Amino acid sequence: MEGATQIKVPHRKKARIEIIPLIDVIFFLLATFVLFTLSLNRIQSVPVDLPVPNPNPMQPKDKDDMVTIQVSGEGAVFWNRELIDMSELPSRIAYYKTQTQDPRIMVAGDERAKFGATITVLDEIRKAGIEKFSIETRTRPTGK
Repeated sequence: MEGATQIKVPHRKKARIEIIPLIDVIFFLLATFVLFTLSLNRIQSVPVDLPVPNPNPMQPKDKDDMVTIQVSGEGAVFWNRELIDMSELPSRIAYYKTQTQDPRIMVAGDERAKFGATITVLDEIRKAGIEKFSIETRTRPTGK
């Protein structure tokens, strides 16, 4: 094997991570974000007039002119804590509407109130043409 030529394979260098270019990229990103945040001060915005709360825009009306109709679990109806018959309800609502300038009604129920009786009360309010009514979402003791 004296005449054979030997091929020299160069010794491979180990791969290594260069830190200097990585630092350059990080500083470039940092400088970009700093310049961007500094330019945010120059952005123009549209002026908006926000509403300011009035201390007493309209005093709430006295609660005495608001009627509370409560429906109990047995189907009994209370008009401001006074037990009335369901058949008496339409005439009371109509009289209340004629006697009050701004009629308002709150419908409440006790913990055992039936859905059907409450709907009947709401229908009578709608038939009378009263538009301002509310429904109390928490239960109260019967007749209170």
